[in-house]
Amino acid sequence: MLIASNVFMTFAWYGHLRHMQDKKWYFAALVSWSIALFEYLLQVPANRFGYQTMSVAQLKILQEVITLSVFIPFCLFFMKEKWNWNFMWAGLCMVAAVYFMFRK
Repeated sequence: MLIASNVFMTFAWYGHLRHMQDKKWYFAALVSWSIALFEYLLQVPANRFGYQTMSVAQLKILQEVITLSVFIPFCLFFMKEKWNWNFMWAGLCMVAAVYFMFRK
């Protein structure tokens, strides 16, 4: 559920930058809000389920890792940005964050 939520979030936040550049900002905001509704319909129950076995901090780190995992392909394939090694370095930093958040 969190992965699907992040797909909706990424398109809501950044999709308008590619396909609505000729539209007014408030039109893009309305479209983004309508997409974000689906994000919240998935994100809220996913966090409630996750909170039964994880702390809030662990849920947040997990969400950030999922966000980066969704965002990099979005940048490369949808936004047509070029590969940058900073994507990998950011991913490694997230691995370290997961380690520290989930260690006993």
